[in-house]
Amino acid sequence: MTVTRFFSAPAAQGATGLSGARQAYLMLRTVFTVAPIAFGLDKFFDLLTDWEQYLAPWINDLVPGSAHQAMLAVGVVEIIAGVLVAVRPRIGAYVVAAWLLGIIVNLLSIGDYYDIALRDFGLLVAALALASLAVSARASGPRAPVADATQKSEA
Repeated sequence: MTVTRFFSAPAAQGATGLSGARQAYLMLRTVFTVAPIAFGLDKFFDLLTDWEQYLAPWINDLVPGSAHQAMLAVGVVEIIAGVLVAVRPRIGAYVVAAWLLGIIVNLLSIGDYYDIALRDFGLLVAALALASLAVSARASGPRAPVADATQKSEA
């Protein structure tokens, strides 16, 4: 009997059988799928916070409707971004990074939320890391089973 592995670099694999880069990719993809969807949904329910307080007055003046309506639109965009990361992470990661850049500009222009802007900068860098890992994951193609040379076939 032959034992198979799904990754071709056994020495680089951890106890889970996944390389560190693959583990990072899966964690970032999961987080950048779940978080935008969760925060986007919360724009409709305001369970976590009053989202309107984070909208800069000058942006509120630019968009049509009220601040509440703007936050509902933001929620829809965040949900779409999370779904995009789930189905097309190479594209979705850049969309999330651009969205985070917009949030950072918005927060810095308010002048009261520098700590949240700094956190979102860290998330932006993580989203760019996901984009890089997604390109690498796609370039390496699907992982085909590779026979484990340490196991002997039994006849």
